[in-house]
Parts: sequence; structure tokens; C-alpha cells
Amino acid sequence: MNPDQKQRYSRQIRFAPIGREGQERLGQKKAVIVGMGALGTVLANHMVRAGVGHVRLIDRDFVEESNLQRQMLYDEEDARQHLPKAVAATQKLQAVNSGITIEGVIADLGPVNAESLLADADLILDGTDNFQVRYLINDVAVKHQIPWVYGGVVSARGMFAVIRPGITPCFRCLFPHAPAGRGETCDTVGVIGPAVHLVASYQATEGLKLLVGAEDRLNPHLEQFDIWHNDQLQMDIREGKNPNCPACAKRSFSYLDSGDAETEDFATLCGRDTVQISPTHPRTVDLEQLAERFQRIGRVEKNPFLLRFHADDYTLVFFKDGRVLVQGTDDIGVARILYARYVGH
Repeated sequence: MNPDQKQRYSRQIRFAPIGREGQERLGQKKAVIVGMGALGTVLANHMVRAGVGHVRLIDRDFVEESNLQRQMLYDEEDARQHLPKAVAATQKLQAVNSGITIEGVIADLGPVNAESLLADADLILDGTDNFQVRYLINDVAVKHQIPWVYGGVVSARGMFAVIRPGITPCFRCLFPHAPAGRGETCDTVGVIGPAVHLVASYQATEGLKLLVGAEDRLNPHLEQFDIWHNDQLQMDIREGKNPNCPACAKRSFSYLDSGDAETEDFATLCGRDTVQISPTHPRTVDLEQLAERFQRIGRVEKNPFLLRFHADDYTLVFFKDGRVLVQGTDDIGVARILYARYVGH
């Protein structure tokens, strides 16, 4: 550790459970954060400032004004430019710590790319709001024996748990089935920033314990709390392994192995009045060519990462990896028609 690093991390090194040895370990580790929304921005801020040597940030979306109330790394200019969150977060964090590797990835995590983006991690941190993605993370984590920290927040309520494949119950042991319907989300019942910071700070703390080798201090509970009503619940999960769990017991990774279809996937983004269209196999899209085509028939906005095409009452947002967001509807049928009209099959 050079003198500059000693100075930068001096207060963390003085914290005895980490110390100099723990700090050196952090510098050799790779953490991957899935989702750069509310939880993800807090998680990334903690990992980067703590000196984790390589931090990969994965997100499919771009910054909007409604994000600014709780997504701490973004500002009004990011929203005006419609910057992808992975790009905006990387830019902010590189100015915070230039001595580590910060890798922003604009991608929708799915069966096709999950292993390439997650399997080389020492730690995976959950910044998503999507149970299907969490089951996918769990499949990769169990298959490759990677610890990860689950977190969720809505309204003033939050929860988190540490998942250590082969040691603790896996995510499918704890949640055998995704909740029926969409349930409450930040878009339907709102969320307050302090609840986000509390959950993500707990997640980040457990993540640091894992990275420095302090497994004996890990939280053995599924923690739940409501900071508005001052309620807290601890559920001991140490004996929660399911002997018939498809993932950790039978090693059947159905979420990871479900990417064989050849057609586009259409999915509504809850509360967003948006349908996302994802090619099963990512492709490279030439945004300049798209701009030339669409400028003849509608208004186009473009930055180096995405193109927004305004058509009647709808906006189609194109990403370089072939994903398209159809904004202005949550009707998959309407999205299919617009996609076929302007993109083809």
C-alpha cells in the first residue's frame, strides 16, 4: 500500500476490524452491483469510497428527473441529457476515486449475459427492484459459489439478507416463488430516501465484511424494518435451507438456462408507463443510421449512448445493445405494433 492510499483510507484502516490487511484485501477484490437506481447508487458510493479495487455497475436505464429524489449520484444535467445510469454513475464516481477500476455496463441483465457479467465477481450486490433478476443473480451465485447481498425497499420499509452459497439458504430457499402480481412498488406507493440509504448501508456493511474475510460477523438474519413506524423484525435464516431447493439442492438453474428463445422479449416496467423490448441475443445497433432514418418522420434526440424517437404520443428509446423502451403505454400489444412499424421483426 503506497503512502497516498494510506492517507486516503486512513480512517477506515484505523477501524480495527478492517485495518491495513483488510484494506489491502479490499483493493484486490471485485464487486458487481446489479441496478444503479436508489439502492445501487448508495451501494456504489460506499464500495468506491471504501477502495474496492474493481467495481462493476450494471444498469439498463437512463436518468430521469423523478430519480433525483432518492438516487444519490445523479443530478439535473444527467436527467436533461438522458444519460444512461451506468455512464452517469461511472463519471461521478471516477471523480471520487481515480485509484480503482470503475466499470459502467449499459445492459439488461438476462440469461444470455448474466454469467459473463457476474461470474468473475468476489461479491454481488443487489440494487434491483425485480424478483426475476434476483432469481437470476441467485442462479449465477449458487452455480459459481459467489456470495451476494439481497436488498429491497419500498415506501419506508426495507429488508436485506446475506446469501452465501453452500453455507446459508439461497434466495430460492427463502423465497420459493416470486410474489403473485406486482405488489407494492416505489411507483405505486412511493419511497423515502432515508429508507433507501438504511437498506443499502446495511448491504454495503455486510459486503465489506465478506470482502475483508470477517465472515464471523455476518448478519445471520433476514432483517426487516419500517423506519416511519419504528418497527423492526429479525428472522433467523440459518436453518432455512430447503432440501428440495431447485437451485442450491438440485443445482437446476432454470432462470439462467431460460435464454434459448430466438424472439424479442416484451415486458412492462411497473409504474413507468413503459414496455421494454429486449432481443434474446444482444446485437449492436448503429444509432447514427437510426437517427437518419427517423429524422425524416419525427423528432429525434440522441446522445452517444441512446436515441429517443418521438412518434405521435409515444417515445421509442433505442440502446446500442438492441433494447428498445416504448414510453407512453404499458400495453404490450401496442408496443408490439409500434416496434413492428418502426423497427420491423
